[in-house]
Order: sequence, then C-alpha cells, then structure tokens
Amino acid sequence: MAKNNFVKGIAAGVAGTIAALAGAVYTFNKKVIQPEEEKEAFVEENRKKAARRRVSR
Repeated sequence: MAKNNFVKGIAAGVAGTIAALAGAVYTFNKKVIQPEEEKEAFVEENRKKAARRRVSR
C-alpha cells in the first residue's frame, strides 16, 4: 500500500513539475519573445514605408 502511494506521489510530482515548466516557458514567450518580434515587425514596416516615400519623391 505504501509503495503504491509513493509511485502515485512521484507521478503527480513529475506531472506538476512538467506543467509548471510549460507554464513558465509560455509566460516567457508572451512577455519577452513576442514583444521583441512585434517591435522588429513595426520597425521593418516603417523602413518599408520610408523607402516608398523616398522613391515616390
């Protein structure tokens, strides 16, 4: 009986750790990676607009 509870405890601990790690990775992606990518896309779009303005003059 005690051995069965130990195995269940280990399984629950591993599952909890994996879930916490996945949540941390997801949060890091939302808070750090995506804003940088959005900023780069914004800058690139502005470069394209500026190039079009230069050519049209």
